[in-house]
Amino acid sequence: MRRRVIGAALVAAMSLVGRPAAAQSRPLITQDPETVPEGKILVEAGMDYQQDVGYPVSGLRGNLWKIATFGFSFGVSPIAEIQVDGGIRDRLAVKSLDPTAPLASVLNSSVVVGGTTGDVEDGAIGAKIRFASETASRPSLAFRFSTRLPNADNETGLGLDTTDFSFGFLGGKTVQSIRVVGNLGLGILTDPTRGGDGDRQNDVLEYGVSMARALRTGFEVVGEVNGRWSTRAGTPPPGTGSQSSFRLGSRLTRGPVRIDGALIFGFTTNEPAWGVTFGATWVFKAFDVK
Repeated sequence: MRRRVIGAALVAAMSLVGRPAAAQSRPLITQDPETVPEGKILVEAGMDYQQDVGYPVSGLRGNLWKIATFGFSFGVSPIAEIQVDGGIRDRLAVKSLDPTAPLASVLNSSVVVGGTTGDVEDGAIGAKIRFASETASRPSLAFRFSTRLPNADNETGLGLDTTDFSFGFLGGKTVQSIRVVGNLGLGILTDPTRGGDGDRQNDVLEYGVSMARALRTGFEVVGEVNGRWSTRAGTPPPGTGSQSSFRLGSRLTRGPVRIDGALIFGFTTNEPAWGVTFGATWVFKAFDVK
């Protein structure tokens, strides 16, 4: 039932008419190959609420607030940007706890069913390099790599205390009023149950497909499917399995500021049953590149 509703909503949204859409950003997570202009900084800030999220390593399940998520993208050349992303606070209202989960035994004693647990969100630092500009017959193409940092602790149940690396290719093409973006890459995820040894990993195929359609100048309807697929035969290490989610939302742009919001629907067990995200993006001139 959930998938039929999502599919109908996406078809309805993308059938609307409008003017050409700008490059993808919040509330989508699929990366557009276009980079921030040289000498400018793009700042994103937002907040998410996600219902019935699972943490298979700690065994926690509950409703999650992601408070003050942020992203900074620095245009360091005409074809490259540096990205820094993270969040100030994740807060989980604990609905259940599986005591047989791999790292349930390391949880703080204050983490109990009916209570809450919180931590900073894992940060990420990366870069995007565009190597082909869009033309009438060719999409724009870029390469991106990113490292996820272990800022959240596994004692809170929200972190894995591991460092992951991902890289991949991005493509984007605007056709009349619609912009289509695709991502395909590889993620190297460390097994969080190996006590920091880093001697076991799972390789996952990361993907994303998004569409944006302008209804009028400065207003767009957007949607995407984004996730990862575990390439390991058999059961993958906990916390490194397949994930997939869908987002449907809109963006309103006024000058250098863009306001956004979207619904989130998870397709896999540990993704949210549903959620919402809202936030803003600001682009400004910050420095000169000599």
